[in-house]
Amino acid sequence: MNYENELKLEKLRDDMRLVTGDIIKLVQERMNIASQIGNIKNNLMMKIEDISVEQEIARYVYELGAQIGLNKEFIGRLLNLLFLESRRIQSTETSKKEEKLDHMTMFLKAKQLESEGKKIIHLEVGEPDYMPPLNVKYELLKTYEKKRVHYTQTRGVPILRKLIAKERSVKEENVIITPGARFAVFSAMASTLSMGDELIIFEPAWPAYRDCANFIGVQVKAINTTVEQKWDPDIDQLEDLITPNTKMIVLNSPNNPTGKIIREREIEDILKLARKNDIFVLSDEVYSMYSYVPYKSILDFAYDKSIMVSSFSKSHAMTGFRVGYAVGSKDIIDRISRIQAIAITSVAEPMQYAAFAAMNSNVTKNTTLMKKRLDFIRKELENLPCEFNNPDGGMYYFVRFNNNIDVNKIIFNLLNEGVAVAPGSGFGESYFDFIRISACQPMKLLNDGLKILRKVTYV
Repeated sequence: MNYENELKLEKLRDDMRLVTGDIIKLVQERMNIASQIGNIKNNLMMKIEDISVEQEIARYVYELGAQIGLNKEFIGRLLNLLFLESRRIQSTETSKKEEKLDHMTMFLKAKQLESEGKKIIHLEVGEPDYMPPLNVKYELLKTYEKKRVHYTQTRGVPILRKLIAKERSVKEENVIITPGARFAVFSAMASTLSMGDELIIFEPAWPAYRDCANFIGVQVKAINTTVEQKWDPDIDQLEDLITPNTKMIVLNSPNNPTGKIIREREIEDILKLARKNDIFVLSDEVYSMYSYVPYKSILDFAYDKSIMVSSFSKSHAMTGFRVGYAVGSKDIIDRISRIQAIAITSVAEPMQYAAFAAMNSNVTKNTTLMKKRLDFIRKELENLPCEFNNPDGGMYYFVRFNNNIDVNKIIFNLLNEGVAVAPGSGFGESYFDFIRISACQPMKLLNDGLKILRKVTYV
């Protein structure tokens, strides 16, 4: 009997090997088709990502899976891996012909020109031009004298976590200090999502959300918001995009690049869907201190699967200090802490004490200054052939030029004239006719830069 079972087992294993080989051959065939589709899209100047087509394929495969008894969530993970690989292949075909333009590309080009002696007005980067609060300087000196230059707890020094917890009306166990908000975003995703899961974002969006998700093999679904609809999120479309594999929704309020602040009613609608489908909600609130209309944090809604991310980079002009934080349930913070312990041990102790000092400073003048600059930019833009919505918050204007204007030509002409701006396509493929203008420069440089923008627009 044992001998017969051993023969049967060997036969089944051999069948498994052959079937797996057949699957790999079919995957290769699918990838070849994806490459051909990529070439055609490239020739027709079409977007790589097409959610409607992916949804149509998914519906077909889900129905087929139901007929043969396959688990729906497993089908979803497998589909997402195939979709991710198809996008990668098609993106490779596109990159052979053209360079992707985003704010970092323009920043590096501008820096290269500066190294060659050309003066550049930087309107492409969201980095405050003013200094951190003065008591940060004194705290760093004091930190050195008190020898606070060692490893700390992975979650951060208690004095800083307690102060953040008090400000955010949570417990200390709900806070972790991270090396900037970007790492908080990455570790929040990496600690809660798995390869083949789905994540939904609202575009235009900070490109790091896609970058982090793609790095861990998570399928990104994007909902386009529009200038015509004042960048309001489409809740019905969100509901349509949710599948059993949707594990996270990412919010950014105020939004980078539009400055849109999500209204309380819209957050409630999003959380209603999140609760119904057991979905994490990651809320990037880095620009919250630059709010010019009423603003609500995700923490105000008491959803236990929410993760709030912020930092000191924008609010306190401390981009180089690399201090951010995440707020969530104890379970979520425990997960993030494990990743942080593996990756970085802890945030530099002197920087954490500097952040503590910054929190005890009054920086409302930064908000007032940024609003004044944005108002100045608005007045200048009103004289140009472009469309925009006034930002609810943040430090940018996101501007669309009229159809007969070549935006890429404007971007490069500006650079040749000594002004760098961020291409809209870096925040989503649909925004190729937009640019982002940062208000992070003194008024004189803003004035000079906008004069040059007016000049190249009418050339």
